[in-house]
Amino acid sequence: MFVAEGPTILHADVDSFFASVEQRDDAHLRGQPVIVGAWVVLAASYEAKAYGVQTAMSVARARRLCPGAVVVEPRMSAYAEASKAIYRVFEDTSPLVEGLSIDEAFLDVRGVRRLSGTPPEIAVRLRRDVRKEVGLPITIGIARTKFLAKVASGVAKPNGLLLVPPGDELGFLHPLPVERLWGVGSVTAAKLRDVGIATVGEVAELSESSLVSLLGRASGRHLHALAHNRDPRPVQARRRRRSIGAQRALGRSRKSLDEIDTSLVGLVDRVTRRMRAADRLGRTVVLRLRFDDFSRATRSHTLPDATAETRTVLATARWLLAAATPMIERRGLTLLGVAVGGFDDDEADQLALPFDRRSRGALDAAIDEVRDRFGSSAITRAVLLGREHGPSVPLLPD
Repeated sequence: MFVAEGPTILHADVDSFFASVEQRDDAHLRGQPVIVGAWVVLAASYEAKAYGVQTAMSVARARRLCPGAVVVEPRMSAYAEASKAIYRVFEDTSPLVEGLSIDEAFLDVRGVRRLSGTPPEIAVRLRRDVRKEVGLPITIGIARTKFLAKVASGVAKPNGLLLVPPGDELGFLHPLPVERLWGVGSVTAAKLRDVGIATVGEVAELSESSLVSLLGRASGRHLHALAHNRDPRPVQARRRRRSIGAQRALGRSRKSLDEIDTSLVGLVDRVTRRMRAADRLGRTVVLRLRFDDFSRATRSHTLPDATAETRTVLATARWLLAAATPMIERRGLTLLGVAVGGFDDDEADQLALPFDRRSRGALDAAIDEVRDRFGSSAITRAVLLGREHGPSVPLLPD
């Protein structure tokens, strides 16, 4: 088993982050079922989750499940500030912090044990400091691998702390349902349950070749390793993200192709602006689709030159969308996502010669400057006027 000598990896995850910030800032919401979102649930407090409310479901359905819920509009600036405060506590705890999202990170505390105590003592102090300095509940899992630390925090939620004893990792892991395996969603779980596999231990009993036959090469090998707690990945501080993306839930009602294209324009605009702000150029444009039956599809295209130009990325995304149109018309579309990856970070950028008289880079730069000075809504594409495109979720610094 590829593990460290002792359990020194912490997985720290704020409980129902957006909803917890709202309850922190408004005393009347504490202890109440809280839903954050306009028409799609972005977050739900544990009081609302007890009624079956889940992230990404429609607010209308959430209200039916929990008639007494308090629905609040998202406040992204408040969540961004809370995230910065949380990460300050993380970085005061350990120099090795690997952010997974704005409210979740791995910490490796092996280098601070002599000064700060045992990993459980460090975790207790971390939970106390986040509560005291940021005012939010946080759950922590401790284990010898990143995967198991994340599983432990999931089992310990909400507002808990769980150490997986060294030497008994498989005894902890194997009775858990297959959904606890990192990367197992509803589709993979259904495939496993259809053949009588319900627990991680039952996955571990299968050979790697059997899992590959059932789930495909990548998923089969991945789950076989995790079911045996084989995870050699170290905690890596401040890794740059491998892609920048955005997605939008479209709801259950059928959308016209023009409406889908309008959503695509807004997403590409958001993604390319983030890329330019982070000084990233990417080659691979990825289109992500979720259909009425909750199945998913991904389409991608790699460009000859890395870019962050809105027009180039939009043209590529539209081409991918056009190719997927027959599938969308047959199956309906409930979620649309765009991402750009294949970043050129380790080599000098080769700039294409400006044969096009219109300088697309200059146009993007001018629009970015107006938005930076006067706000994101100060200038927009005509096709997006009067349309609601959802809140821009804060990201970790790149």
